[in-house]
Amino acid sequence: MDYRTDGRKKSFCCWYAILGNVLEASLKAGFDRETALESGIRCLESETCKKYIARLRNSLSQDGDVLCGLKRLAYGQCTDAVYLAYSDELPSPEKIASLDLFNVSEIKRAKGGVVEIKMFDRIKALEKLYELENTCSDRDSTAFLVKALTSGEVNRLDD
Repeated sequence: MDYRTDGRKKSFCCWYAILGNVLEASLKAGFDRETALESGIRCLESETCKKYIARLRNSLSQDGDVLCGLKRLAYGQCTDAVYLAYSDELPSPEKIASLDLFNVSEIKRAKGGVVEIKMFDRIKALEKLYELENTCSDRDSTAFLVKALTSGEVNRLDD
C-alpha cells in the first residue's frame, strides 16, 4: 500500500490503532458509510496495514487497550449521544448500531418519554491517564536505575 496515494488507508490505520474498532476507524478515515466496514476489513487483511498499525500502537503506548479506552473516554465525542437524546422517535436499529456511544454509561427512559443519558466521567478518565503516565514514567526511571547499577560500568566522579 502506498500511503502517499491513499490517505484514507493511512488514516484508517491511525484511527484503528487508537480506537480498536474497524467501523469507527473506517468512518473517521472518510470511507463511505455503506462500505466502511468492508473497506476497514480489507485494510486489516493487508500485511502492510497490520505492520503499520502494530508500529503505531507500539509508539502510542505499551499499555495497549486500557490506555486507548481511557483516551476515548477522556477525549471522545458525545455528539451521537446528544442526537439520540434529542430524537423525537427511537431511531432504527441500523441507525443506533452506527452511533458512537462509547462514552455512554447508562441510558434510561423515564415516565413521559424523557430520555436520560449518563456519560462516563471525563475527569476521572483524565486522572487515570495521569496516574498511568506517572506509573510508566516511574517504571522507566526504575528500570534505568537498575540497569545503571547492575551494568558493571561505574563512572567515578573523582577521576
